[in-house]
Order: sequence, then C-alpha cells, then structure tokens
Amino acid sequence: MPDCDLGITAHSFDYIGKKTRFIPRLGWLGYHPSLLPRHRGRSSIEWAIRMKESVTGGTIFWLNAGIDRGDIAYQDWCWIPPEFHLSPQKSAVSLWRDTLLPMGLKLFETALNDILNGVIMRKPQDKRFSTFEPDTNVKDIYRPDLLMIGYENSHN
Repeated sequence: MPDCDLGITAHSFDYIGKKTRFIPRLGWLGYHPSLLPRHRGRSSIEWAIRMKESVTGGTIFWLNAGIDRGDIAYQDWCWIPPEFHLSPQKSAVSLWRDTLLPMGLKLFETALNDILNGVIMRKPQDKRFSTFEPDTNVKDIYRPDLLMIGYENSHN
C-alpha cells in the first residue's frame, strides 16, 4: 500500500493488522452495522434482531488493535421492525441491504467531508455497554444455551 492519508473499510470480516493499520497518516475508519459498543463481532445485525431489540444502527469508528473497539467517529440509528424477529437471518440481510448499507455510505460521506475540512471526531466507546456475540454462521450457534441469549434479554 502506498503512502496515504486515510484507510477505510466497511463491515469487513478481515482483521487489519498493525503493519497495515499504521500506513495511513490519519489511521483507518471502519463501518460497523451496530451502535457500538453494542454487538461487536461479525453477526451484529442478526444478533440485534435475535435479541428482539427495537433499535440498531451504524457506527463509523477508528480502527485499533481490538475488534470493533476503536473510538467512535459517527453514528446513526434505525428501527428494527417487530416482524423481523420472526426470521432473524432473512431479516438481517434485508436490514443490511435496505437500511444499514445506505446508512454507512452517508456516515462515510459525512466523515470524509469533515476530515477534508480538518474536523476529526473521536469519542472513546463506553465499555459499560459493550457486548460481543459469536458468528451466527457456525454450527454451535444453534446450541440451546446460545439460543437462550435472545430469550433471556427479552424477558429482563
């Protein structure tokens, strides 16, 4: 990678290592389809739906050594329709395609315009509200104890 000012990544499942993270002068911005620090990890959209949450969103954040743990630059939110809870996998695809993907593009546009104007937003994530859920594309996700995560959270 040649010298550059900023790196960007969106909803990437690949970890960007230290050597690459330090190439851009300003660092890397990433887009994560959740309201970080909630739902860190690969399957953030599906977990928000499985946990019967009514709100989710997207976050532009500064990459660091942790997975989805960097400082927050920008966020926006959206509703999760109640009927989405009936089919989490299918609904996650729909929510990504129709709402969270376009939201990420708008958030990146805001971030990049601000950076071009010399404004760099950074706010540490509040660890008190952080969650990390496993990838839903593994066979263990359908273990009864993991399926109870959504049930327990909806009944507390």
